[in-house]
Amino acid sequence: MTRAAVVVILVVVSVVLGGQRSSATNAVAPERTLRVCADPNNLPFSNQKREGFENRLAEIVAAELHARVAYTWWAQRRGFVRNTVKAGACDVLMGVPVGFDMTLVTKPYYRSSYVFVSRRGDHVHVRSLDDPVLRRVRVGVQLVGNDGQNTPPAHALAARGVIANVVGYTLYGNYVDPNPPARIIEAVARGDIDIALVWGPLAGYHAPRQSTPLDIRPVTPQIDRTRMPLAFDIGVGVSRAHPELREEINAVLKHKQAEIARLLDEYGVPRVVAPAQGGAHAR
Repeated sequence: MTRAAVVVILVVVSVVLGGQRSSATNAVAPERTLRVCADPNNLPFSNQKREGFENRLAEIVAAELHARVAYTWWAQRRGFVRNTVKAGACDVLMGVPVGFDMTLVTKPYYRSSYVFVSRRGDHVHVRSLDDPVLRRVRVGVQLVGNDGQNTPPAHALAARGVIANVVGYTLYGNYVDPNPPARIIEAVARGDIDIALVWGPLAGYHAPRQSTPLDIRPVTPQIDRTRMPLAFDIGVGVSRAHPELREEINAVLKHKQAEIARLLDEYGVPRVVAPAQGGAHAR
């Protein structure tokens, strides 16, 4: 055998072994992980059984990024962002308002508004916070606290002097119960209150699950005369340490737009069009 032949054989063996080593390296390469922080008890958004639409959205995003989803569960109460993304426990929150300054935020994947929830049989067709009926009936609003952090409808009603007939329901509720924010919807169904002002996705999911038929109507206009916004674009919050991840998720949201729309429909999420895009109509 010539020296040249030996050299060729050695090169071939080297290439083969190199390929085997490369394959072995690929086989043990660590799997990519999409680290998500979420509330374990807050349908329709998320729960520990991964039954919420934000759980489903996380799976869509992870599949496109060839990653698996790993959760850190934390009750979405005060300090939620500080104890999750800010603490380095995760990189992503699946639903935050556009303009949220504690994280980077993707382009929005839906826009929703606060809605009026009433019993269908009462034929109460309120759409505006200036409707006189709101001064006569029992109105439920969700409250965060007494330090100026209450929900926009609570502020808007207080600015109009609609206070005496307003019933407050804590946004946090009793965490022993399933999905604590849903109590205000149940109160309308039971007749404890006549109208509730609730964030659209919460109402769109829980209202159809009550034994009493309920109606949902978006609050209009989307920006109150007190300049309080009553509709919000919602995107994915991403750790400021990972701007490249935001761009990857933006690409997924665009590519999977139709699938995400079907997902939101499945969960009854009411959407509205931004006024600058031709009105404030629900769809």
